[in-house]
Amino acid sequence: MQIILRSLVALILIAGAFSAYSYGHTTGLFIFIILGFCLEAAFWLKLFPPKRRRGGQR
Repeated sequence: MQIILRSLVALILIAGAFSAYSYGHTTGLFIFIILGFCLEAAFWLKLFPPKRRRGGQR
């Protein structure tokens, strides 16, 4: 269930990013390009979450 939910969230994020990029390019509104960048960053961070370090190990 967790894999399905994670995949669904990733799909929604990347679709939103593409939509925002497309709308920003078409209308020339830079705010939508920034929104697309934020959604794409969220997509990549969801796809590859940062690894947590254990207590004293480096």
